[in-house]
Amino acid sequence: MNIAILIPCYNEAITIEKVINDFRQAIPNSTIYVYDNNSIDNTSVIATNAGAIVKKENIQGKGAVVRKMFVDIDADYYIMVDGDDTYDAEIAPQMLNLAIQNDYDLVNAIRKETEDNAYRSGHRLGNKVITGAVRLLFGNRIQDMLSGYKIFSKRFVKSFPAMEKGFAIETEIAIHALQLNSAIGHINTSYRGRPEGSTSKLNTYKDGLRILILIIKLCKHERPLLLFGSISLMLILVSLILFIPILVNYYNTGLVPRFPTLITAVGTGIVGIICFFSGLILNTISKGIKELKYLCYLNVK
Repeated sequence: MNIAILIPCYNEAITIEKVINDFRQAIPNSTIYVYDNNSIDNTSVIATNAGAIVKKENIQGKGAVVRKMFVDIDADYYIMVDGDDTYDAEIAPQMLNLAIQNDYDLVNAIRKETEDNAYRSGHRLGNKVITGAVRLLFGNRIQDMLSGYKIFSKRFVKSFPAMEKGFAIETEIAIHALQLNSAIGHINTSYRGRPEGSTSKLNTYKDGLRILILIIKLCKHERPLLLFGSISLMLILVSLILFIPILVNYYNTGLVPRFPTLITAVGTGIVGIICFFSGLILNTISKGIKELKYLCYLNVK
């Protein structure tokens, strides 16, 4: 069985050699690929000397690197892990066996902190909020969505239309799995802090906002009836709140003293109705796209 270990990297010279050695020991027959994303340190040189196959991706961002990896590499199973030495390589064989034995398309490592500084300030809460939002909107079959330690089947990788350039790629992966009703497994793993001198590239607030915006965008694409239906409901409620007093006044006096309010109420109601039917139309289109995605998934051997 062809096992590929994928390590996206940006300035990980301090940790990359240890990560490569740990995963080579854990999965001896695997092929280790390091994708350097414009590092300005010696990440590529160290990775090459450690025996990994080093490739380059010039478009900045983890999503761009993941897209390049998924396009370039052909394997039966793919293990993706960050190059910062925060994940436990010893759990990789268990994750792989779990994927093979249960025919899972995605096995996600649920991070369990072993050090106080494993999570930066705000990351823990942000992870819970974003994972909770995805579970609420798309299904509750995934945990710790932003974990950077995952195993994918070939079918999943070759049917995944990676569009995001940055850290929001983890969210896109999770939603793709949920939308395809892919078989998903989970396993707990220790999660430690970065070693001294190594710094995270994730910006808590900036990247968190990007991920939330992505969730809204994906909701528009994948569940348009929910999004536009909610907007429609709010607009119609506003329209009724404005219109009912005018209707009552007209019933009692036969007069309409507030024409601007009446016009606003009618206009808001019309826009609400348009939003509802737009959601219906987009929902039909979205269903067709999902069917095409699933056909692509089934065509991968």
